[in-house]
Amino acid sequence: MTSGAALRVVRAGLFDTLQDLGRVGFMALGMPTAGAMDRIGLRLANALLGNPPGSAGLEIGVMGPDLLVEADSVRVALVGPLSPALIEAPDAPPRPLESDRTHLLKRGQMLRVGMIDGSSTAYLAIAGGFALQPFMGSLSTYARAGVGGFDGRKLAPGDALPLVRAQAAAADDRKLAAPFDYGSGPIRIVWGPQEDHFTAAGRRTFVESDYRVSKEADRMGIRFDGPTIEHAKSVEKGGADIISDGIGPGAIQVPGAGLPIVLLADRQTVGGYPKIATVASADLPRLGRLLPGQIVRFQAVTVAEAEKLRCDQETRLARAIAEFKVARPPGGIDLARLYEENLIDGVVYD
Repeated sequence: MTSGAALRVVRAGLFDTLQDLGRVGFMALGMPTAGAMDRIGLRLANALLGNPPGSAGLEIGVMGPDLLVEADSVRVALVGPLSPALIEAPDAPPRPLESDRTHLLKRGQMLRVGMIDGSSTAYLAIAGGFALQPFMGSLSTYARAGVGGFDGRKLAPGDALPLVRAQAAAADDRKLAAPFDYGSGPIRIVWGPQEDHFTAAGRRTFVESDYRVSKEADRMGIRFDGPTIEHAKSVEKGGADIISDGIGPGAIQVPGAGLPIVLLADRQTVGGYPKIATVASADLPRLGRLLPGQIVRFQAVTVAEAEKLRCDQETRLARAIAEFKVARPPGGIDLARLYEENLIDGVVYD
């Protein structure tokens, strides 16, 4: 760690936490994985900076913080539908910045991350990363237990996030060629592991109905409002209760009220409600971006189809990273782009 290099929180956002790709391998001990709700966004932010894919970044929830640079310089990457701004002096007006790219910030400047437009989640990563001690091999914040990240909690005014580097390395800023396409249409699911705890009519209801994201939506999971799903009533199936078993990412529980709950990054490790289906991993980042009030439908696919969706997504992600472009300096001239253009056909001498 380089002493004194930090980003100081002048104003906190709604729910800003440090997250990496998760605390993997400890569910048997009762420790949830936590980690990024949208692994695509975090991986793109790290790739823009040349960081390892699993480096921790700041997950922004709905509205981001104001961060004062207390380092000689720092290069940040912002990914997601944000409207950030740079404040260069205490009395200076905010200067708009672009998202989906990197920016070089200098000591005394303040980054206003801003609101997220049409999504619940965006990411800020730092070249070189944060100088914090991992917990169980991860910097992911699990706020319910107060572990990981920065003191195991969301950021608060006055927090100083320590940086590995006191000065950014010389490099071009980079940007995405285009916003990453997360896909649209129904959320794809694979039946089970307890789909036989529901009637055939209940399963049809689940995949043929619209469901609305309720206000009870957070990093633990999303409760949906909509038509109720009928449980099987046989003694063998036990209705809405089962012996508690393990819960994987994207598991869809249906309690006795008949409304689905999709369990996400901060989900508990075991649960006693039957799971009608599991969200295909390729669609988990879409769930991590949903806002209350949005409407979704669910569509059943096979395990093989779900695996292909994930493989195709990884291919598109690799292509998006390979197609990064050099970013024009804010307010400046992109000389590399200028030299690529044939602006002069010839020269006439007097």
